[in-house]
Amino acid sequence: MTYFPNVNQIKFEGSDSNNPFAFKYYNPEEIVGGQSMKEYLRYSIAYWHTFTGDGSDPFGVGTALRPWNHLTGLDLAKARVEAAFEFFEKMNAPFFCFHDVDVAPEGSTLRETNKNLDVIISMIKEYMKTSNTKLLWNTANMFSNPRYVHGAATSCNADVFAYSAAKVKKGLEVGKELGAENYVFWGGREGYETLLNTDMGLELDNLARFFHLAVDYAKEIGFDAPFLIEPKPKEPSTHQYDFDVATGLAFLQKYDLTDSFKFNIEANHATLAGHTFEHELHLARINGMLGSVDANQGNTLLGWDTDEFPTDLYTTTLAMYEIIKNGGLGKGGLNFDAKVRRGSFDTDDLFHAHIAGMDSFAIGLKVAQKLIDDKVLDDFVADRYSSFTQGIGLDIVEGKTDLHKLEAYALDLPEIQNKSGRQELLKATINRYILNVSAGVTV
Repeated sequence: MTYFPNVNQIKFEGSDSNNPFAFKYYNPEEIVGGQSMKEYLRYSIAYWHTFTGDGSDPFGVGTALRPWNHLTGLDLAKARVEAAFEFFEKMNAPFFCFHDVDVAPEGSTLRETNKNLDVIISMIKEYMKTSNTKLLWNTANMFSNPRYVHGAATSCNADVFAYSAAKVKKGLEVGKELGAENYVFWGGREGYETLLNTDMGLELDNLARFFHLAVDYAKEIGFDAPFLIEPKPKEPSTHQYDFDVATGLAFLQKYDLTDSFKFNIEANHATLAGHTFEHELHLARINGMLGSVDANQGNTLLGWDTDEFPTDLYTTTLAMYEIIKNGGLGKGGLNFDAKVRRGSFDTDDLFHAHIAGMDSFAIGLKVAQKLIDDKVLDDFVADRYSSFTQGIGLDIVEGKTDLHKLEAYALDLPEIQNKSGRQELLKATINRYILNVSAGVTV
C-alpha cells in the first residue's frame, strides 16, 4: 500500500523552483564548511508528531486525515511503521526518533507492553535493513499515562520509580538493538505543582539515582550511545527540574553525571524558559555539553509549547552559528520535533512542513558559515574585549593580580571610555547576509 500517493521522492531543484514538493535551498550533497549539508544538518523525523499526532488540542478533537485512522492496536502500529519508512524514503531523511508508546500500544501490564513493543521493534529492524534512515535516538514516554501524575523518577510513589526504571531498561535494550546514536531523557513530569506537598531534596536525589542506574545498565549491555537531557521549564508541571541548560548543568555537576550526559536543546523550550534558542545552544557549547537539537519554534502570541516547524531564518542562522562553532553535532542531529498546524490536516502538509524546515536550516547553515568565514562577529567581539589582551586586563585573565593591585591601578584612572556595542549595526549586518546568501549574491 502507498500511504502518500501524491508525492514522489523530494529532490533539490533550487530557489527558482515553484514545485511545492522540492527543496529550494537544502541540497544534501552541497559542501558547506568542508561537509555536505546532509552530513552537517543530520535531519531527523519525529515519529510522534508526524505519524501519531492527530491535530487535537485542549479545545477540540483531532482533524488529521490519515490513511491509517480506521485501524487500532497493533494493526495501527504496523501501518504507521509502513507509512513512516515510505515517508523517510521520500524525504531522503537520514534519521528518525521515537518514544516507546509512539510505535507500539501500551498493554494492561508492562510485560504486555514490552511484548507489543517487541513485535513492532522487530518490524522496524527489518525495514531499517534496507533503509538509509537510521535511529537518531529513542526514549521512554513517562508522562502521558495517569501513573505519572506525580512524576516518574521523581514520583512520591516507589512503585512508579520502579516501573519507570523498567521502562528505561527496555528502552536502552531497544536503542542498542536498533543502533540508536543517542538516548534521550525528557522529564515531562519530573517537577512539582506546589512546594507545599513536595520533598524536593528527595526527588532530586532520586532523579540522580535513576540516571546513575541507567548509566550503569548501558555499560552492562555495551550500549555506548551518548545520553541526552532535554530541558524544559514548565508545562505540564508548574516547575520542571530540567528548567534550562544552566539548571540542568548544575544538577549534572552536583551529582557527578557530566561525563555521561549532554543536552538535547529544543528551540520552543528555550523560549518558554525566557531565553533565546541561541542562548541555550551557546551556554551548552561553551561548557562542552551540546549534544543534539530539537528543531522547532514557538509562537510569540501564545504562551505554550506550540512546536511549530522552524521557518524563522534569523533564528536558524544564529542556531547554526552555534552549531558550527561547536564543530557540528557529532552523533546528534536536528530533529524536527514539530507538528503541522491543526488546519493543515492533509498528508501532503507533512511534506510541505518538513521541506520548509529543512530549507530554513539549510539557509541558516550557509549564512552562518559565511559569517564565520568573514569573521564578522568574531572580529567585532575580539575588538570589544581587546582590553583583556594587554596591560591590566591581561593580568586579570592570567591571574596575576589581586585587589590591592587593582585598587592601585583604579585610584588615579581618568574618565573611563567605553566602546559602543553597535547592536543595531550587527543585526543589520546579519540581515544583509541572510538576504544576500539566500539570493546567491556575494556578500
